[in-house]
Amino acid sequence: MHQKIIILDFGSQYTQLIARKIRELNVFCEVHPYHYQFKLSPDIKGVVLSGSPYSVNDPDAPMPHLETFLGIVPVLGICYGAQLLAKLNGGVVEKSAIREYGRARLTKINPSSLLMKNIKDNAQVWMSHGDSILQLPEFFNISASTESIPVAAYEYPDKKIFAVQFHPEVYHSECGMQVLSNFVFDICQCSGDWTPQSFVDETIKDIQNTVGNEKVVLGLSGGVDSSVAALLIHKAIGKNLYCIFIDNGLLRKNEFEQVLHSYKDLGLNVIGVDAKQKFYDALKGISDPEQKRKTIGKIFIDVFDEEAHKIKDVKWLAQGTIYPDVIESVSVKGPSATIKSHHNVGGLPEKMHLKIIEPLRMLFKDEVRRVGKLLNLPENILNRHPFPGPGLAIRIIGEITPEKIQILQEADAIYIDALKKSGWYDKIWQAGAILLNTRSVGVMGDERTYEYVVALRAVHSTDGMTADWVHLPYEILAEISNTIINKVKGVNRVVYDISSKPPATIEWE
Repeated sequence: MHQKIIILDFGSQYTQLIARKIRELNVFCEVHPYHYQFKLSPDIKGVVLSGSPYSVNDPDAPMPHLETFLGIVPVLGICYGAQLLAKLNGGVVEKSAIREYGRARLTKINPSSLLMKNIKDNAQVWMSHGDSILQLPEFFNISASTESIPVAAYEYPDKKIFAVQFHPEVYHSECGMQVLSNFVFDICQCSGDWTPQSFVDETIKDIQNTVGNEKVVLGLSGGVDSSVAALLIHKAIGKNLYCIFIDNGLLRKNEFEQVLHSYKDLGLNVIGVDAKQKFYDALKGISDPEQKRKTIGKIFIDVFDEEAHKIKDVKWLAQGTIYPDVIESVSVKGPSATIKSHHNVGGLPEKMHLKIIEPLRMLFKDEVRRVGKLLNLPENILNRHPFPGPGLAIRIIGEITPEKIQILQEADAIYIDALKKSGWYDKIWQAGAILLNTRSVGVMGDERTYEYVVALRAVHSTDGMTADWVHLPYEILAEISNTIINKVKGVNRVVYDISSKPPATIEWE
């Protein structure tokens, strides 16, 4: 059993980031809503209380019962968590005279502080709070200040309480990893036993114990999650895993053949299904984005179910669910509102009446990639940008036709190829071309044209929750634009999307 840290989520946008940073230290952690009740056990080494959009003085502020673990295992309060611990122990928290948001510098670091060990004065941190701790409870000591606030960090080691007003988990807090390291190693006494290799070894044993000699079916997408899930299960049960890879006609150019070949080289038992026409027929006349997704989802389920039933005695359905999906489904405010539906797993368990196996359900995306690397997943799959489940259907604005799909596949191939050749592909979280449903006037030679517009999208992100547009060099954009217009019949204009998320989304539909 691995040592672990429990993270209680009060609704902060950064909670998943806290977990990912702690796991980078090879310490396992779990995220739960703030009201999660758990029994202490020897494997639980500490608890982290996250930030929150609430003020601790709000009448409906989250106020959990901490008595079951406070003073027994070390607790780290971050932002709201720091204010909550101060208030519950008799401190004073009030609205800040000046709301502190953005970069700040630590001052007056207490040399005897356990939490601030090896952190120097003037270290940059990231603040985001409207309240400040004006007075600490009795026996609590200030660990660090900033120019604006006297209590930027505090601790009461005898009661195992530690807290920071800033966010150590974000990139802009230069000393953040040192703070988290001090907490999990020096204060919680974790050994750092959570590694990709230990995960692989334990997961293979778990799958063998759970599945035994029974058959498992899995839908491959060509993406990293389903591919790593397939490799893990294959290592555990070999040919008893049956993989189904459906060509919905909405993949990138030549992707079905290339990925299918890669899977077979890995020794996976893969069934390739050409179902393009079924999807095209069903999508005829549909231009609403949500309707496209639902239609694709239904056809996917029907095709997958039909193929799976050709395999006798299948008992298990494997899915590439990852930890953010799990966290989202039990979020602070309950299951999140559906922004857009996804088709790759929705409806399959109910329709097929199979037992579910999700070997990656405790991993973040970056951890999935590390496990994939350990399992020798080919680079073209391992480092592949995220690609939407409905594929190019949601990158074609308006109605989908085979002609539009071909135009977008060609334009997208030119774009992605140019990013790879220039070395930009691996610096980008996600890139793709979008075919707009407007046409524009152009001039080619002596002729006027009236053809489609292609938009290029490229973003930096860590988890897809937020994203910034990539500042691609003008020379590269010019070359891509020129090549698309010259080589892709039906396109006479290329534009570049410079919107960030929020307020825009990464995909256009």
